[in-house]
Amino acid sequence: MEHNETDCQAQERPILCINNCGFFGSSATMNMCSKCHKDMILKQEQAKLALSSIDNLANAGSSGGNDHIVSGNADVDAGSVEPKLCLGQSSSDSGAADMVAKAKAKAGGPNRCTACGKRVGLTGFSCRCGNVFCATHRYSDEHDCQFDYRRAGQDAIAKANPIVKAEKLDKI
Repeated sequence: MEHNETDCQAQERPILCINNCGFFGSSATMNMCSKCHKDMILKQEQAKLALSSIDNLANAGSSGGNDHIVSGNADVDAGSVEPKLCLGQSSSDSGAADMVAKAKAKAGGPNRCTACGKRVGLTGFSCRCGNVFCATHRYSDEHDCQFDYRRAGQDAIAKANPIVKAEKLDKI
């Protein structure tokens, strides 16, 4: 019998990736290895998204508005931007906000103890009141913590142990 009649095909030799990364590719992935193929698809999707966003900006600008499109890089320090929310604060709320602002100014940033201003770096201790303290002021009695530990404990116990009441008489 001849080789053509038995439906056996000779195996193709392995094909190296067309990106010369050293791995073998296949015809299903356009002669690329799986990693190079995945990277190519990701780049194509990013290009499509960029193109669509540019088209959206161009269409919004040509709609007659006085929008100015600025291109370039803007360097913004993420630590310097703080979101602020003003929802009709009363005078007592603004007094508390002033106290917090003074404490932050005294501390000099997130890497300093709120009580004494000592640099703590990565070893600072976060308290439940939301501030960072050094080893000396980490305990709640050392920095006059305003967090209500008793109420928090009571709430945790109440949540963990719901009240279960059995009826005194069985219903018939």
